[in-house]
Amino acid sequence: MVSDNACKLRYNELSHCLKADFYSFNDSTGSGFLSVSIDSRNISEGAMFVALNGTKCDGHSFVEMAFQKGASAALVERAKIESFNLIQTAKKWGKSIIAVDDTLESFQNAAKMYLNKFPGLLKIAITGSSGKTTTKEIAANIIVNEKSVVINPGNYNSEIGLPLAIFNIRPCHEVGIFELGINHRGEMAVLASILKPDIALITNVGTAHIGNIGSIDEIAYEKKIVFSNFSGKGIAVIPQESPFRNFLLQGVEGKVLFHGKQAFTELGECKDMGLCGWDIIWDGQHVNFPLPGNYNLLNALAAIAIAKEIPVSSNSIRQGLKSVKALPGRSEIINGDVTVIWDNYNSNPEALQQALQFCENLQWKGRKVYVIGEMLELGEKAQQAHWDIGQFLTESKADMVFLFGQETAAVMQAIAAAQPHAYLKAAQVFHTCSIQALTQALNSYICSGDLVLIKGSRDCNLENLSNIFAEKLYKGAA
Repeated sequence: MVSDNACKLRYNELSHCLKADFYSFNDSTGSGFLSVSIDSRNISEGAMFVALNGTKCDGHSFVEMAFQKGASAALVERAKIESFNLIQTAKKWGKSIIAVDDTLESFQNAAKMYLNKFPGLLKIAITGSSGKTTTKEIAANIIVNEKSVVINPGNYNSEIGLPLAIFNIRPCHEVGIFELGINHRGEMAVLASILKPDIALITNVGTAHIGNIGSIDEIAYEKKIVFSNFSGKGIAVIPQESPFRNFLLQGVEGKVLFHGKQAFTELGECKDMGLCGWDIIWDGQHVNFPLPGNYNLLNALAAIAIAKEIPVSSNSIRQGLKSVKALPGRSEIINGDVTVIWDNYNSNPEALQQALQFCENLQWKGRKVYVIGEMLELGEKAQQAHWDIGQFLTESKADMVFLFGQETAAVMQAIAAAQPHAYLKAAQVFHTCSIQALTQALNSYICSGDLVLIKGSRDCNLENLSNIFAEKLYKGAA
């Protein structure tokens, strides 16, 4: 097997390809690196530090700290060398400086160069408006039973996150599974050009980030760009029931497959077990898949579609499904004196309605309580999207609904407009823009036996509510 050292990206090689200015103040100009960092607080010995221009701070301010922590070189912008005294800093610490016009673009190109050192790696891309991370984790859980797998850590799926994730690849890896997330036009073209996937799957097309991208048709167009680097050998995996199915498959230069409930001859009955997930018959044998909700079943079937193309055995698929665990904040069930469904990593109209529908259909002896944070990045569609959720809730059997954030005022207005004919009464709805007020209201209301759904966009910071349940109500909870 090729050693890790043989796969290092050499600084002189990198500088030549990036047409960079290279300043080295040590004797190892031909040395290289296997890891990178954009955070000077988290540097592994010998890593390359990438100085990015952030919205709150400039990475060039932290080059010296990166050198102190063990970075062997820093990728910086030419225009910032003098103002941040970078040459003198590198000389002081006996390190190297690679100076380019644009550090983000050069970082992405460095990731491409590094990825080219692993021609045998099967590269898989997963994108979609929701379910990307869960599908990635399920697919990895299945495939790792028979292959060595590398994936994005967490949600490293952006123009910055994907290159960071790529530098986790090592010679031992046979399959790389990378989620690609976009929140603006043109981003998918960048991500697809970096990864050049062999297999690319779209989980679904929804309205997440519609405020930045423009319309759901434009979102479908952007998602489809994940197939743009195919050259006849790629495999596109498309949602079978999507209204964009025909659009997504048109013009794909490669093989087109589908995922969904009707896509597999091996799939038997799927029995909904509520909070315990699903009893799935796969290739004639039962397996318990622990993630609840129809949306998670669809994520599992998407992951299976990928696994079958590796390929892996039916037994590996069953073992992988059985051993899946919910990620924090993503369909995470915490059982205790109060049962909480933490699904607050992100939110969009489709995902929120699916979560609400799941709770509505769930058989539950106690009270049902919904805590709904606002859905962000919807732009001019935000008012209507929240109003539509309010209309859905007018027929809800929830005992209480707590709304958080300015945008959710439209939810409240829709429910009020439906009175007195709505099943859910206005008195059963509480709205606030204060996390303190929300905390106090929940503290006063929640009691033993309740089922609580917590769903909202990441920037709502609804995880701040965890202390309510952890300190007051979890008796013997996991």
